This record gives sequence, C-alpha cells and structure tokens, in this order.
Amino acid sequence: MFERIKDDIQGVFHRDPAARNTFEVLTNYPGLHAIWMHRVAHRLWRGNFKWLARSLSTFSRWLTGVEIHPGAKLGRRFFIDHGMGVVIGETAEIGDDVTLYHGVTLGGTSWQSGKRHPTLENNVVIGAGAKVLGPITIGAGAKIGSNSVVVKDAPAGATVVGIPGRIVTSPVNQQKAAENSDKRNCIAQKYGFDAYAISPDNPDPVANAMGIMLEHMHQMDHKVEEMCGVIRSMGGNVCTDNLSSLSKEDFAETGIDPVIYDEGDDQEAFDPKI
Repeated sequence: MFERIKDDIQGVFHRDPAARNTFEVLTNYPGLHAIWMHRVAHRLWRGNFKWLARSLSTFSRWLTGVEIHPGAKLGRRFFIDHGMGVVIGETAEIGDDVTLYHGVTLGGTSWQSGKRHPTLENNVVIGAGAKVLGPITIGAGAKIGSNSVVVKDAPAGATVVGIPGRIVTSPVNQQKAAENSDKRNCIAQKYGFDAYAISPDNPDPVANAMGIMLEHMHQMDHKVEEMCGVIRSMGGNVCTDNLSSLSKEDFAETGIDPVIYDEGDDQEAFDPKI
C-alpha cells in the first residue's frame, strides 16, 4: 500500500511542474485523495460490501469533487490533475501512468448491464472537459483533446479532437501526412507561399485545407501547361503569354505580408505576418 502511495507521489512530480514538495502533494492534491479512497472502496466492493463501498465513494466525491465508482479498475501512477468534476463509471478500466484533467467523464451510453464504460490503456492523456463514452478502448499513449467527445476506439499513439472525436494523428497516417507535407513544402517554395507552416505536428484543419488547395492548384497548373503544349504543337496560338506575377500590393487588403520571390531567388518558406 505504501509503495503504491510512493508511486503516486512520484507520478505527480513527473507530470505537474507546480508540485514543490512531498508534504504539499500529500495535503493539497484532491485527485490523489480521491484515488486513495477509491482503492479502499474498491476492496470493499470486491469483498461484497457494496453499500459501504458506495458510501465511501460518495464521501470521496463530497470531499474532492471527483466521482469514481468503486467498481472501476485503476492502474498504477494514475493521476487526476485538479480533479473537480471528474466522473469515472463502474466498468471503466484505467491502465498505468494515465493522466486525466478536470471535467473528464468516462461514461456509458447504455442502460444495459455489463461492460459499458471505456478502457484506457497505459500512458493515455485526456484533456480538460473531454467525454469518453461507451465500452470503447483508447490505445496506449493516445491523447484526447480538451472538450472532445469520443465514442469510438482510438489506436495507440493517436491524437483525437473534436465533437464527435476524430483522429488527427496516428502512427498509421503520420507517415502519409509527412509525405504530403514534404510534397506541399516543395510546391510552397515554388510559389513563394507556405500554408501557415502546416506539418504533421501541427494538425490545424484550416491549414490542412489550404495545403490541399495549394496542391490542387499546382496539379491544375501542370495540366494546363501540358494542354497548351499539345495545342501549340498542333499549330494553335494559345498560352504564349506569361501570367502576371504577384506583388505585395495584391495582398494589401488581406493583412498578410507575403514574401514574393523572383525567378532565381533562393526560396525559403513563406512567413506570413498577420
């Protein structure tokens, strides 16, 4: 028991830079208090002292603001930061080194008995206000963004955001995203424009959409060049004039200060200044 408490305290120091000393952690971290009381309640629950276990759980909720059903299974070094408003259902299972922030709900979506709450594997992090609902599995090392609502399984190492939760990065699509990013960076250098520094580490949906449009524009330009070449080879007189180049004045009303390159310049990534 004391070994588990020592692990819990060390886990706080590893994940909360505000923790200054052991006495402070022991006396001022309600998330830890809720976990310790749950361990007692869980033993009572397994010993078939159901009412007593639920009563201790209710007292813990009143004292800490964290509601953990005594039937839930918690792993080692589980950390609830701030804690207020956290709800963990009866059949929830939580692995080792998991971190929850305030307002997180591990809830159910059915009134049927049996497994109806989430399973969190090791090293999962769930942001403030997120709701993870149903008998789903969140893979090891996955991250759930703040205020997300997740109702489907998430693979190991994934990042899930939004309502409903969608996977924005995962080991499966990170390589593809990196390849697309490299390709779009090359296109961006050609045009002297970078779609707001989009990269696999910056899953901004707006930036991603701009990157896709930029790639499409490049493909259309290539198609038009090919078509013009064929028409000229057949004797047509089209596409002989160059397109007018862009200037800073074209962007005057956008609030963006673009870097415009002339042919032959050493092109670097565009740095928009809003």
